[in-house]
Amino acid sequence: MTSRDPIRVDIWSDIACPWCYIGKRKFEDGVRRSGRAVDVTYHSFELSPDTPVDFEGDEIDFLSKHKGLPAEQVVGMLANVTGIAREVGLDYDYDALQHTNTVLAHQLLHFAKAKGRQLDMTERLLKAYFEQGRHVGRVDDLADLAAEIGLDRDEVVASLSTDEYLADVRADQAQAVEYGINGVPFFVIEGKYGVSGAQAPEVFQQVLDQVATDSVEVAR
Repeated sequence: MTSRDPIRVDIWSDIACPWCYIGKRKFEDGVRRSGRAVDVTYHSFELSPDTPVDFEGDEIDFLSKHKGLPAEQVVGMLANVTGIAREVGLDYDYDALQHTNTVLAHQLLHFAKAKGRQLDMTERLLKAYFEQGRHVGRVDDLADLAAEIGLDRDEVVASLSTDEYLADVRADQAQAVEYGINGVPFFVIEGKYGVSGAQAPEVFQQVLDQVATDSVEVAR
């Protein structure tokens, strides 16, 4: 890259990951602070691929029963993450949240990428899941959300119904394994710098500044 090129950032994320939405906001803050242009691509990572599409129960039930955690511990965890989300301007509503399988949502993100709308679709899905209690695991519900950002609803239904982008989801997951990624969010900057987790904006700013500095030195 040259000093004028956008910095390439690949982000492995899951729609059902609370830290991914928080990390998205902190990363965006870091980008603003750095003043650098970035070219962001989201990649698929399923935290719980065995989750049913229509999970019976709330998030406390899921984490306590499915993950084997005490209910009291889960309540504390959710309160903690809700508070951290609030600090970055997000209003998580775990009472309304509908836990589901996210593989179709990931396929939708690849569809949106092909249409040049992946970033908008990512934001819409995260907001729908964590703040609005919308279902993000069924074809019709996902098509409704896609239509809200201007994508063709019928095209989305056809794509998701035929698993058009399932191979792309699996390719992202295989790349995550190759990189050694076992948790999200995970940020890969220019293919060589890795940042794990919802780090402070200053961390992202420092990495972006470092990448920009490296590119200038290489260009000399």
